[in-house]
Amino acid sequence: MGEAKGGRGAQLERTGLRPGWTTGACATAATTAACTALLTGDFPDPVTIVLPKGERPAFALAYEQLGPGGEWATAAVVKDAGDDPDVTHGAVVRATVRALPAGAGVVFRAGPGVGTVTRPGLPLEVGEPAVNPVPRQLMREHAARVAAEHGGSGDVEITLAVDNGEEIARSTWNPRLGILGGLSILGTTGIVVPYSCSAWIDSIRRGVDVARAAGRTHVAGCTGSTSERTVVAEYGLPDDALLDMGDFAGAVLKYVRRHPVDRLTICGGFAKLSKLAAGHLDLHSRRSQVDKGFLAELARRGGAGEELARDVAEANTGLAALRSCEAAGVPLGDLVARAAREEALAVLRGAPVRVDVVCIDRAGAVVGRSTVR
Repeated sequence: MGEAKGGRGAQLERTGLRPGWTTGACATAATTAACTALLTGDFPDPVTIVLPKGERPAFALAYEQLGPGGEWATAAVVKDAGDDPDVTHGAVVRATVRALPAGAGVVFRAGPGVGTVTRPGLPLEVGEPAVNPVPRQLMREHAARVAAEHGGSGDVEITLAVDNGEEIARSTWNPRLGILGGLSILGTTGIVVPYSCSAWIDSIRRGVDVARAAGRTHVAGCTGSTSERTVVAEYGLPDDALLDMGDFAGAVLKYVRRHPVDRLTICGGFAKLSKLAAGHLDLHSRRSQVDKGFLAELARRGGAGEELARDVAEANTGLAALRSCEAAGVPLGDLVARAAREEALAVLRGAPVRVDVVCIDRAGAVVGRSTVR
């Protein structure tokens, strides 16, 4: 047998599950095809895009139409979520592109089945289509690339739609977050990591085994690719010291309890780690929610008055609660990191493992951290 490989990529391979594509990747593919047709009159099929990490997937078109006089073009692809039980698997993602005057830039619109932001606390302004920042950037880049190849300006209006998206969105947290009218166009890498409890937990265990066999004394449990980049930047850890924890904080802690390493860093989004701080070991949105009341109590411990504590308790999202406290000089991020570290230590039950916690925002900026204990 060959030498065991470590790191997030190898860990994903060990799950044996087929990855898929995010709604953001699908929207980018549909947009690229429509932009090309708008300038050339022809739809590329399949259409190839470039994802943030350099992957070049090709998507077959499920629908294409060029408007009268070539004023607009619509293309659609069917989302394939791989082996992940994603509610959007099989959804038809459409992009309609119209040319805008030079200098207008790229404008996004919400078509049928794509939601609109109605509350603060998300990474988008109120009134904006629920198209997250990374997919927006991908679509801008591909519109510019097509324009450079075919002589356009790259100034376009992109209207995104998802067939039956409003109905599908009822099975998500969008309505509770104030995203109304449909789904969000999401994704940071373009790739859907397949979700299987047993396979994922097994991959975590093998990741710990590989790190220990390689003599690593410091490993990091990361909730995703953004937190992975953060710990690499913060600590310079090698690939085989990185554990793709996902939502399974408990799985990491319980296995490290039985198979100790000198130091464990837990890094993830503020909202997810606030769940760990409140005692949840499974951080998936279907099994645990951000407890704003708990955050309000932490804020009080950090010096928040009752008005701020009430704002935290009533915040739309955990990130909105964090921003309110930051503005008031209350270190809620650090308080959550410390509370999460204490929960981690409780699960470790005295195992010889030192723990620290790093909370980040969606961009990967550190918004809270604990000391090592």
